[in-house]
Amino acid sequence: MEIGLGLPHLGHFADPDATRAAAIAAEDAGFASLWAMDRLLSPVAPRSFGYPGRADGVLPHVQERVLDPLVTLTLAAAVTDRVRLGTDVLVAPWYPPALLARSLAAIDQVSRGRLTVGLGLGWSVDEFEAVGVRMAGRGSRLEEVLDVLAALWAPGPTSISTAHETITGSVMGLKPVQRPGPPILLATFSPLGLDRIARRADGWLPFGIGLNETAETWASLRTAAARHGRDRDELQLVVRADPTFTDVRLGSDRRSFTGTPDQVADDIDRARQIGTTEVILDLQTTTCAVDQLIATALDLTADRPAALAAA
Repeated sequence: MEIGLGLPHLGHFADPDATRAAAIAAEDAGFASLWAMDRLLSPVAPRSFGYPGRADGVLPHVQERVLDPLVTLTLAAAVTDRVRLGTDVLVAPWYPPALLARSLAAIDQVSRGRLTVGLGLGWSVDEFEAVGVRMAGRGSRLEEVLDVLAALWAPGPTSISTAHETITGSVMGLKPVQRPGPPILLATFSPLGLDRIARRADGWLPFGIGLNETAETWASLRTAAARHGRDRDELQLVVRADPTFTDVRLGSDRRSFTGTPDQVADDIDRARQIGTTEVILDLQTTTCAVDQLIATALDLTADRPAALAAA
C-alpha cells in the first residue's frame, strides 16, 4: 500500500510557495503521490448540507480559500520528478469536457505521465448555480464527460455528440503521455455510481465513510467489475483520510481516522488489510506549516512510507 498526501492549497496553505515547498519535501520524504481537491465557494448560508468529511456535514473554514486544483498540480509537476499527482476530486459536471480534456492532457505532459484523475459529482447547489450547471442529471453528465475524454484522447480525428456538445471531425493533437489516458478514479457511493466504476473506471476514491463500510463496498465493487468482464485486480482503491486528532483514546464507536495519532495510525494499517491501494493523508486542517505537515504524515506512517508501499 502506498501513502499519498493532500497537497497544501487550502486556507493558510493557499500560497504558491507553500505548494512548491510541500511538493519538493513530500517527494524527498518518499511519499507516493500528491492530491488537490476542488472547492469553488464556501457559502455563508449554505443550502446544501452533508459534506462527507465531517460528522456535522459542515464545510471546514479552511476551504474558504482555495488555490485552483489544476494550477496547484501544475506547480507541483514543475518541481518534482517522481511523485504522482492527482485530483481528489474534480467536480466533473462543472467543466466543459473538451476543455477538461485539454487541461488534463497538458498536466500529464508537464508531469511526464504522472497524473491520476479523480472525478466526483459534487453536492453543493450553491456551487452548481454559480457555474450555471444544473445538479439534476449529474450522473448522466459524468458519463458524457468520460465519453468525451476518451474520444479526444484517442488517436486521430474525433467525432462525438452528446446531449450538451457536438464535435465533428476534429483533432486535439496534444494527448496525455499515458495511453489511452491517465487513470480515472471516481468518488461515488450510490449503486449507479459504483456500477459506473465497475463498468468503466480505473478505481474508487471513497471519502468520509468508515473502513468497515469501505471494505464491504469494495468487495461488492470488485464482484461487479468481474461480472462486467473486467479484471477486478486491476481496479484501484484509493482512500482519502482527513484525520481529526484527540488527546485521549476514543472508544470503539469512533469515526475512522479520528482519535489519537496511534489510533489514526491503526486505521492506516487497517486500510492496508482491506486491500487499499493507497491512502491519501490530507492534513491541511490539522497542521500550520509545511514542515509540520510532512513530519505529522511521517509520524503516522512510522517514518516509513516506502516500507508501506512494499507491504
